[in-house]
Amino acid sequence: MDNKEIMLEKLAEVAVRVGANVQKDQIVLISSPLHAYPLVKLIQKKAYSIGAKKVYVDWYDDELDRNYYTFAKEKTLEEVPDWQIAKRKYFVDNNTCRISIDSTNPNAMQGIDLRKVMCANKAIGKKMKFWRDHYSASKSQWTIIAYPSDEWSQSVFKDLQASDAWDKLFDAIMYTSRITPDNNPIEDWYKHTKSLEKRSKIMNEYHFKSLHFQNSLGTNLDIELVNNHIWAGGGEMSANGVYFVPNIPTEEIFTMPHKDKVNGKVVSTKPLNYQGSLIKDFYLVFKDGKVVDYNAKEGFDALKSLIELDEGSSRLGEVALISYDSPISNLNILFNDTLFDENASCHLALGDAYPMNVLNGTTMKKKELSSLGANSSITHVDFMFGSSDMEITGTTLDNQKVTIFKKGNFVF
Repeated sequence: MDNKEIMLEKLAEVAVRVGANVQKDQIVLISSPLHAYPLVKLIQKKAYSIGAKKVYVDWYDDELDRNYYTFAKEKTLEEVPDWQIAKRKYFVDNNTCRISIDSTNPNAMQGIDLRKVMCANKAIGKKMKFWRDHYSASKSQWTIIAYPSDEWSQSVFKDLQASDAWDKLFDAIMYTSRITPDNNPIEDWYKHTKSLEKRSKIMNEYHFKSLHFQNSLGTNLDIELVNNHIWAGGGEMSANGVYFVPNIPTEEIFTMPHKDKVNGKVVSTKPLNYQGSLIKDFYLVFKDGKVVDYNAKEGFDALKSLIELDEGSSRLGEVALISYDSPISNLNILFNDTLFDENASCHLALGDAYPMNVLNGTTMKKKELSSLGANSSITHVDFMFGSSDMEITGTTLDNQKVTIFKKGNFVF
């Protein structure tokens, strides 16, 4: 095998053994674009080799989606067939672990009426909320990995020929996923997750009441955290007692903001790819937790459709911290993809909060979580706002001020 084949096999192994940590006799669902079939085959084989009961594949394709949104009537977009719901319920009821392959085309929906996309998202989001709730509460394992596409690679490396751009993106994905032709990625991932857990432990010991963010770009934001919040990072434990790593790659530690206690302005530092549309150079202004003003130099309609998707999509569900001096950031590559760009920069998420980020949250009902300040939405979308001069100050419950970030990086 050449180096590419060796690394692709290792990525499949990381997806199965580290990311989803597939258990014997467990059902596996792979979600993948059609062109990523070489990786899908390797993941399926690896999952079966360690004892998976059954491996299903959900295929999708950007061009098919474009055709759907272009030609389908609005009434059709609002329909969610019973069989689609039953299929998802089967997976939830049978403790299925999910492996999603991210291979985005940042411009997949360029020129499409975003009102139609939002219409479909609202319909699906409401009907499938049980699906999002199940995995956001980590009741079963899930993970996201990446594979290049022609469109994605050429959006990242515009000056290269198609095949050279694909190869360079492939190498970047492997590097950030901690895979080389010669290493033991399972061992390397164990060490990495332990380092992120150590930093989370330090943050949890402070029991911060709030965080203040400020930089020269215009971010001046206060975020109050929910009581008994939990910082997490690296891997997490599913409800069935299996340790897994949701994002390959990952560099973040994250927790839960109070949905009603965010005030000030945040300015983005990287584009956001939302539903196949790029949103660039945007800002959000919060008052009592809700976005009350916003704008973007490019992709305003996409930003508007996100913020107006439902009540919760205009509030925060996550705050994540990442040093500016980090492996992905140091590559100095704009991936135009949230999985990578969010791990190069501090980020926030509009939409649903993760129940795992508050004490006993995964056993609580939605009403209990809401009473604590957890946001609820049919979406969860990360956007990046970290910078080389970001200053972060935490305020403890006894009103002590603690410097967390200086010049874009953790001080501990």
